[in-house]
Amino acid sequence: MQGTEYIKWFAKFAPILREMVTEDGSIVVEIGNGWEAKRPVMSTVVLRPLLRFLEKGGLNLCQEFVWYNPARLPSPVQWVNVERIRVKDAFTRLWWMSPTDRPKADNRRVLREYSKSMKKLIETGRYNAGARPSAHNIGKSSFKTNNHGAIPPNVIDGDAAPSLTTLLKGTNTHSHDQYQLFCRDRKIALHPARMPPELVEFFLRFLSDEGDTVLDPFAGSNTTGAVAERLGRRWLSCEADWSYASSSIARFPSTAIISTCPDIQLNRSHYAASSESSTHHS
Repeated sequence: MQGTEYIKWFAKFAPILREMVTEDGSIVVEIGNGWEAKRPVMSTVVLRPLLRFLEKGGLNLCQEFVWYNPARLPSPVQWVNVERIRVKDAFTRLWWMSPTDRPKADNRRVLREYSKSMKKLIETGRYNAGARPSAHNIGKSSFKTNNHGAIPPNVIDGDAAPSLTTLLKGTNTHSHDQYQLFCRDRKIALHPARMPPELVEFFLRFLSDEGDTVLDPFAGSNTTGAVAERLGRRWLSCEADWSYASSSIARFPSTAIISTCPDIQLNRSHYAASSESSTHHS
């Protein structure tokens, strides 16, 4: 699907998901970048579906996030590798939406470790107070309180220290995780657009509590369901391709799998859960 057809297809899910999400719930959608066919210019078609989605669903855009993937292959190939007139596209946007201005959210659940310099500052209590070029005024006691971690930004700089880039910087190139080993052993096709578990975990911790229900309507290989299970959330997942849904069984310990359907054999090649692309809780 392209252009107007894609916009209409995407927007039709808005009222459906709006009906399913609670008033304090959230919807998180990843939208990749697009390029005009045979032209070295980016397409705005990936932004227009978002506006239609918000309008048709009666939703508020709470915040935009950026997922930086340093391992993404150079693309578009013609403009980046062949003609060398563009740099590689290494990020996608994630849009956080909600029916209300104040959905359930708590950034204290996703604090990242303080840098060495910040730890030292808190320990010594010595720093230069006063006005900054940004117009912020730093008080004499502003940085003396230990809040047990730093509030993460909505995008992680790839040059930051590795210990600080585990929230929104992530790749899907791990070659030896449980899911990939399972699929390779059985010659099953891997899902081509797997979501890093760290990314899913960030939003589930940030926007939901234990016991909340998480829905992934475009589930893929069930990363969302597996992370939700580990974090004590209830979950539902939908996936149109049975081969991807069935192989998602690999993401769960065999001891945790229970079949409630008598005609489904309880083994790792037939029973399926599911989950991958976008998340919301209701």
